[in-house]
Amino acid sequence: MTVPQPRNESTSQSALSDVARGDAPVLERLIAMNLDSMENSQLDPRTYFLVRIAALVAMDAAPVSYVVNLGLAAEVGVTLEDAQGALIAIAPVVGSARVAAAAGNVLRAFGLAEMMEEATGTL
Repeated sequence: MTVPQPRNESTSQSALSDVARGDAPVLERLIAMNLDSMENSQLDPRTYFLVRIAALVAMDAAPVSYVVNLGLAAEVGVTLEDAQGALIAIAPVVGSARVAAAAGNVLRAFGLAEMMEEATGTL
């Protein structure tokens, strides 16, 4: 009888682990991948990122997802007030608990961004 052996970590598992740790090269690849979707959406950049923030809340995204999206959103002029307005707009649909969890993830995202900035001297 053959006993199944644990597999080595696959490339996709390794990539996901890197993303969860906030590995910058992986985040850079994710950013590049997402730039095509913005162009293909035919939305203006501000609307595009507000929709993405709403989607992150709806799917209970990890803090690293907020780091990427909030950083890019700020670059196209999305303000804190805009993001708060999006959260208020979606609260009746996704629920107040989901919005509150998102707020916590955003705070963790800012902490993660600060740690990345200190480690790399960028961001």
